[in-house]
Amino acid sequence: MAIPVIDLAELHGDRRSKTMTSLHEACEKWGFFQVDNHGVDKKLMEKVKEMVNDYYDEKLKEKFYESEMTKSLNKNEKISDMDWECTFFICHHPNSNINQIPNITKQLCETMEEYIAQLIKLAETLSELICENLGLDHNHIKQTFSGTKGPSIGTKVAIYPQCPKPDLVRGLREHTDAGGIILLLQDDQVPGLEFLKDGQWFRIPPSKNNTIFVNTGDQIEVVSNGKYKSVLHRVMAEKQGNRLSIATFYNPGSDAVISPAPELLYPGNYQFGDYLKLYSTTKFLEKGPRFESMKTTMVNGHHG
Repeated sequence: MAIPVIDLAELHGDRRSKTMTSLHEACEKWGFFQVDNHGVDKKLMEKVKEMVNDYYDEKLKEKFYESEMTKSLNKNEKISDMDWECTFFICHHPNSNINQIPNITKQLCETMEEYIAQLIKLAETLSELICENLGLDHNHIKQTFSGTKGPSIGTKVAIYPQCPKPDLVRGLREHTDAGGIILLLQDDQVPGLEFLKDGQWFRIPPSKNNTIFVNTGDQIEVVSNGKYKSVLHRVMAEKQGNRLSIATFYNPGSDAVISPAPELLYPGNYQFGDYLKLYSTTKFLEKGPRFESMKTTMVNGHHG
């Protein structure tokens, strides 16, 4: 199976309908996809990867291989409660912490901030396209995620170091992502990322030509009323080389109130007799307005 690839350049022209259908199927049936012609400067992406790898080599690598986890692995102890990853997290919005990261250079800060500014635009575009496919106002996700201070945007920078005994530890244990839309700039050489699809683990190859890998998190599942589900994924430890992962999260603000979009909800908690009364006069009409009428009745808190 080939991972769905969404070419955003094809949204402008006679292939738009087909591209939107491909995006809908990717969200509904896969929970992840790749994005090409995404508008993010690819030279800038290369610069980010190069600088993060340098930061790991110079500031993090030695300490990682001196950790207790590495010592346990060297004793052939199976590790089930830790991940074979070297990480740091950058908060971008509403408040940035990038200047507080130990030993980070001014150049890396500036490069990352330039990259994130472009990535936020891509996340907003994808949120609008997802809303369109769900039949929602194109700003629904942006407005839902905003809270009082706007969305929460942060980046998990991870190196999955070369592992001498990958059968004893996971790079990152199985999980779904808590947030909204996740945009991954990943290694172009070393594999390791796997997603669960149809009951089987699906190996995600390294990203070539700086395509961006996207998956949807738990909050998109809630907003879509379960139509677009978040998917279990993991990272396997690898014996050959370090794997780079720069995952940016477009998440709700901490005080954002999340619920299924009202347009996607079926009516609930009504008495069947009330429905039958309405049905008797609208049997040969579209069912959609009946459901909407029942929702309105329940919102207003009365029957009949």
